[in-house]
Amino acid sequence: MAYVMGIDVGTTGSKTLLVDEGGEVIASATVEYPMYTPHPLWAQQDPADWWQATVESIRRVLAGADVSEVKGLGLTGQMHGLVLLDRAGQVLRPCIMWNDQRTGPQCAAITKKLGFDKLIEWTANPVLPGFTAPKIVWVRENEPQVYARAARVLLPKDFIRYKLTGEFATDKAGASGTSLFNVVGRTWSQNMIEALDIPAQWLSPSFEGPEVTGVISSHAAELTGLPEGLLVTAGGGDQAAQAVGTGIVRQGLVSATLGTSGVVFAHTDEPQVDPQGRLHSFCHAVPGKWHVMGVMLSAGGSFRWFRDALGRLEKAAAGLTGRDPYEYLTAEAARAPVGSEGLIFLPYLTGERTPYPDPNARGAFFGLTVRHDKPHLVRAVLEGVAYGLRDSLELVRDFGLEIEQVRGSGGGARSELWRQILADVFATELVTINVTEGAAYGAALLAGVGTGIYSSVEEACDATIRVVTSTEPKSEHVGLYNAYYAVYRSLYGALKPAFDTVAQVVATA
Repeated sequence: MAYVMGIDVGTTGSKTLLVDEGGEVIASATVEYPMYTPHPLWAQQDPADWWQATVESIRRVLAGADVSEVKGLGLTGQMHGLVLLDRAGQVLRPCIMWNDQRTGPQCAAITKKLGFDKLIEWTANPVLPGFTAPKIVWVRENEPQVYARAARVLLPKDFIRYKLTGEFATDKAGASGTSLFNVVGRTWSQNMIEALDIPAQWLSPSFEGPEVTGVISSHAAELTGLPEGLLVTAGGGDQAAQAVGTGIVRQGLVSATLGTSGVVFAHTDEPQVDPQGRLHSFCHAVPGKWHVMGVMLSAGGSFRWFRDALGRLEKAAAGLTGRDPYEYLTAEAARAPVGSEGLIFLPYLTGERTPYPDPNARGAFFGLTVRHDKPHLVRAVLEGVAYGLRDSLELVRDFGLEIEQVRGSGGGARSELWRQILADVFATELVTINVTEGAAYGAALLAGVGTGIYSSVEEACDATIRVVTSTEPKSEHVGLYNAYYAVYRSLYGALKPAFDTVAQVVATA
């Protein structure tokens, strides 16, 4: 039986899947690596850690498998990160990641220089701190000795592609998040490249998701156990690949993903550009298709923060029983009433992107009283993330896109309580599917298309993905959540001056 492989170079680890031609996951392995925060709101990783983790995860997945039956490999991974190589192909500095917020001044300067409308015309999106281009400008302004040696700009997964194949290439979905790509035209924006004075030769050729971009080199084959000459397809940025892995490949389908970040993703058959730049407009990993997307930076990341900062008892109990500490925390959250008795959490722990592209935004608990206890705090975090995702869902609706179905995915969607909260806050049915491997699974399907196992991405999804659970909103909860959501919506505007002041104080302290 033929197999395909998907590799996801994620924020917390590198995940490798082996999938058979029927869509069944044969083996899965994840190897984690650290993230470094040398200054507040900075986030960096060492590309060498990705490579080591990827090699190890591949070797684990291939143990006991018939390697000769592996027909192709697809790549996905965290978007927007800046990997700089010198002329010898050596990494020059740690990768500045997607959730790094240091480039606020560069974004402001670029927008002032070029004008907001021109940015939308050239790239379909505003320039945001998470995107790649302002990171390049930041390095030029703050690390000129590094910039002077630069010869190549890569996204994280494309660094792994280079290590596997020796080829420089990227996918159109991932390139869409660089602020250097003409999303409507599905090619690099010469206007942006020239305006920012970035050498065009630093950028890799872009390909559609299922297209072959190279083959496994002899050196990579020796390290990983993969067969030399194995086809490697373009794949997609993590959100586009996640959408393929959840079947969001037709208009009317929307996904709500609860990973480290939170994403609302809607497939579009034609390019849809928001003149106000509130939603991201990117190319899809499906050839010739696009998507609109809203991103909140700390969704599951907010719950993880709570677990690590305030859930030490639950972590200790999990260590003794072998249960997941999140199970203990959600059980506590279930004890609190709907709406947490007026306690509202703002999930802006690493700044925010949609609908507030603001690196200075901060997290907060609003409405605390002596009546509130830990169950209220936990539930408020889950509800606050749901409110943040609803912000993006409302923008999709405002955009005039019909929503036929919302599919929940990511680690947070495994929680029955959180699924119910999302359905109630969204006031719409929320379904989950049989596939829980997300972006890596989507990358594997794209490899299946690229190697001829499936004739199209749509066929691949139809053959492998089906709905397994459905959560309907409870009418008695919807009205209450609507009221609390209105309060949630008012808080950012009221607190923004304080956010900016705090950021200035921290920067000068």
